[in-house]
Amino acid sequence: MSIAAMQQLYDFDEFCVLVADGRKADLIDGVIYMASPENIGHCDLRAWLLYLIRRYLKHRKIGGKLLDSRVAFRLTPRNSPEPDIGYLTPSRAHLAQRGFVDGRPDLAIEIVSPDSVARDYNEKKLQYLAAAVPEYWIIDPLTSKMTCWRRTEHGDYRRLGKGGRVESEVIPGFWLRAAWLFQSPLPDEDEILSEISGISPKGART
Repeated sequence: MSIAAMQQLYDFDEFCVLVADGRKADLIDGVIYMASPENIGHCDLRAWLLYLIRRYLKHRKIGGKLLDSRVAFRLTPRNSPEPDIGYLTPSRAHLAQRGFVDGRPDLAIEIVSPDSVARDYNEKKLQYLAAAVPEYWIIDPLTSKMTCWRRTEHGDYRRLGKGGRVESEVIPGFWLRAAWLFQSPLPDEDEILSEISGISPKGART
């Protein structure tokens, strides 16, 4: 759903004024797309992933800035997506401002909902590629698939994943199995964290 009139395009400053604080939206080529209310499964999956990544970053002392949805990344004056999860490496963490990030994420993760299918697979992929986002992961509960891309030295995206496992270069050593993401209920976070990083389940939460 777009709140923009067909003949009118918006820039980043207008986007910030029109979209209320706490609402998830994307600015794509000057058009504002509002997200539908989030379902419980979507919310649970995002929280599960955030926990894993945050604990992994802390355990490995990697640092950087991990951001939840509702945070806009200003790529160009008329392109500002809000990924479900965005990560900035330590050298770029300073780009996180008070209300937005002045630049691209190093890793963008989108969790597909019924109203975001085309945007996540098409428009946002082109947007992230044009902005040189190093890694873009799509998690699709509608089809139980995880589709991940890494930017190559030639400036295009190459599909990641072999045997249902995806490894990140942006977050060194971090990896996921697609099967974990589509279980109901989701697997125990600490047990998965232990498999990924060697943190014992007993000592995972600090």
